[in-house]
Amino acid sequence: MTFKGIQLTQHDRVTHAELADIDEAGLPDGDVDVDVEWSTLNYKDGLAITGKGAVVRSWPMVPGIDFAGTVRESRNPAWQAGDKVVLTGWGLGETRWGGLAERVRVPAEWLLKLPAGISARDAMVHGTAGVTAALCVLALQKHGVTPEQGEVLVTGSAGGVGSVAIALLASLGFQVVASTGRTSEHAYLQALGAARVVDRTTLSEPGKPLQKESWAAVVDTVGSHTLANACAATKSDGAVAACGLAQGADFPSTVMPFILRGVCLYGINSVYQSNAHRAAAWALLAQHVSAQRLASMAVEIPLSAAIATASAVLAGQTRGRTLVKVAG
Repeated sequence: MTFKGIQLTQHDRVTHAELADIDEAGLPDGDVDVDVEWSTLNYKDGLAITGKGAVVRSWPMVPGIDFAGTVRESRNPAWQAGDKVVLTGWGLGETRWGGLAERVRVPAEWLLKLPAGISARDAMVHGTAGVTAALCVLALQKHGVTPEQGEVLVTGSAGGVGSVAIALLASLGFQVVASTGRTSEHAYLQALGAARVVDRTTLSEPGKPLQKESWAAVVDTVGSHTLANACAATKSDGAVAACGLAQGADFPSTVMPFILRGVCLYGINSVYQSNAHRAAAWALLAQHVSAQRLASMAVEIPLSAAIATASAVLAGQTRGRTLVKVAG
C-alpha cells in the first residue's frame, strides 16, 4: 500500500524534493501508525526541502517537523486506534520521517494527546512554532519577569514563533514591542497584541556591547547581531529567551550584559523536551491564544504546494503560520 508524501533524496550533495507515492513498507520502526491530517512549513522544513541547510541526517527523508492526526494502528497499550494526537520535535524531518505525508510511524512515547478544546487544525496553527514560543514565555515566567517591569521585545515577530509569542505575551498583560523588517505587517502585529513595532535594522547591525536599558525581557528568534543587541539593551536582572538563528548562528557579544547587569540568557530547545514541559506549553497555548488570533496567523496550503512554498518561507515572504492540509 502507498501513501502521498514529500520525499527528499540526495545525489552528489544536491537535494531533490518531490511529491511521491511512498510505499508503507519503507516506514521506520515504531509502535504507532498515525494518519496525518495537518502539518506545517517551518524555517527548518524550508532548509530541508531546498537543501540550503544541513538539516537532514539520513536519506531518503520525509520532511515535516510536526503533525496532528488520528491513530490508525497501535502496537502499544498507551494508544488506541481513533485517538487524536499531536507531535512536535524529537528529530522529526531530520533523523526520522516527518509529518509532510499522509502516514507516519513513531514511538508511542513521543505522542501527546490532542489538548482538550483544540482541533487537529488549530494544533498545527500552533505547531512547533507555538510550542517554542510557549517554552520561551515559560522561561521568562520562571525567571520572574512580570508586566510591571516594562516592555518585552519579540524579534522576527512576523514569523511563526514571533507571532505566537506576541499573542501569548499580550494575553498575559505584557507590553510587547515587535521587531520586523516588513512595514506591511504592522497592522497584523498590532492585531496580535503588539503595543508598538520597531524596524529590525535598529537591532540587526553591530552595536555597542552595553546599551540603554530598554527591555524587561526578550524573545529572540533571529540570533547573531540581533540577539547581541537585544542582550545589550536588556534591563538589569532581565531575561532573554533565544530560540532561533534566522540572521545567523553567531553571537557577536561580550560578557558585559551578563556580569554588569545580571542579564540571564536562556537557550530554548524545542526538539528534545520532556512530555511534562511540552504539556505545560500546550496548556499555556490553550489558555491564552484565542481562536480569533489563531485564525489571523494561519495561511493554509495543500500538501502539493509545500515544495514550492519552502523557498518563500526561507526568504521571509510568509507571515505567521503556514499550515499544510495533508489529509484529502
